[in-house]
Amino acid sequence: MLLVKEGRVIDPASGTDAVMDVLLDGARISKAGANLAVDGAEVLDAKGLIVAPGFIDLHCHLREPGQEISETIETGTRAAARGGFTAVCTMPNTQPVNDSASITRGIVERAAATASVRVWPIGAASVGSKGDALAEIAAMKNSGIVAVSDDGKPIASARLMRQVMDYCRALNLPVIDHCEDASLFAGGVMREGPQSIKLGLKGIPSQSESICVGRDVEVAGLTGARLHIAHMSTKASLDYVRWAKKMGLQVSCEVTPHHFTLTDEHVQYDTHYKMNPPLASRADRDALIEGLADGSIDAIATDHAPHHPASKDVEFDRAPFGITGFETALALGLSELVHSGKISFARLVELFTTGPARVLSIERKIAAGEPADLTIFSTEHQWTFRAADSPSKSRNTPFDGRTFRGAPMATIVAGRVVYRREAGASAK
Repeated sequence: MLLVKEGRVIDPASGTDAVMDVLLDGARISKAGANLAVDGAEVLDAKGLIVAPGFIDLHCHLREPGQEISETIETGTRAAARGGFTAVCTMPNTQPVNDSASITRGIVERAAATASVRVWPIGAASVGSKGDALAEIAAMKNSGIVAVSDDGKPIASARLMRQVMDYCRALNLPVIDHCEDASLFAGGVMREGPQSIKLGLKGIPSQSESICVGRDVEVAGLTGARLHIAHMSTKASLDYVRWAKKMGLQVSCEVTPHHFTLTDEHVQYDTHYKMNPPLASRADRDALIEGLADGSIDAIATDHAPHHPASKDVEFDRAPFGITGFETALALGLSELVHSGKISFARLVELFTTGPARVLSIERKIAAGEPADLTIFSTEHQWTFRAADSPSKSRNTPFDGRTFRGAPMATIVAGRVVYRREAGASAK
């Protein structure tokens, strides 16, 4: 048994925000309350720290199978544990694409053998994510997928989206879409605007995203299915989501830390600032922060996208899109949102826990009988992120060398401490 003592427990599901103890008995929470004492239990001192339900990342890329040069399930989940995540949803754009039950089973089995945290696969919506025919969605669900997506590209057409949504509604699976209009996106490498003109780089208009979001929202209204907008980056997209929620549609969305932190003004000829969706305007960034504050946005997700260093060490327009994100996500949320007074600690915890859990139609709370998954973090710990020290195989981050205030101090999965930072959360 493990007794987490005297932490500030923030549990959005129950509205709890109080100093208390949490007793873990194996893979389940035994009880939570004040002044718990259990003979023989290992004690983890959480005084001065926040104890939250285990963080869930709705959107990451672990690259296995097929792209192990950039990341593996083992290395990626070690980085996720260091970021405070107890469960991660891995996208299907592997090699081969996760579009069948056999590939899903392979990912689940590999995760059981090597992962530090829970790995929940997302299956492809179409065969090979090519946009032609439905993938083996029901068989993949039976093998362990929690959602479907053709991430890396949008679901190809409104007709296919309707088929996917009709099918997934019957299976009670969310459809996650990477929204972009390919005809507007074609050849672009950053957000279209004054900065793209200044740098001489081909721009991608913000409407490439919002047009596709509008299409998806309309189809969600037609089918009644659950739609989740991945890595949303523009105000117009957020407006569509707000309208959908107002109309009672089952539509949710996520925002990445880099999109609520950086803007297109940060882009130079540094491929660590090249991601998809591209960094947006300051007005779009500010609108996303408003959505995080007012509840319109459901979750923060990393879109952890590791790439082998050689693939990023090329000209900007030839480099792949994407950055790593597990280890800096919470710290960016604290620095950009909480310490700046834009949202509360409780709201930040919700965005990492009950928000993503609702998207997956599961519960995430600190209560007897629930999974013993906890994220324990400091709001004040000073540290500097060094990409070279990351367990991830890749180093493609614009936040290398940045000093933060606040950090994950311990990550507990199924009652086992899978990560502990040296200072501030030690077992005794």
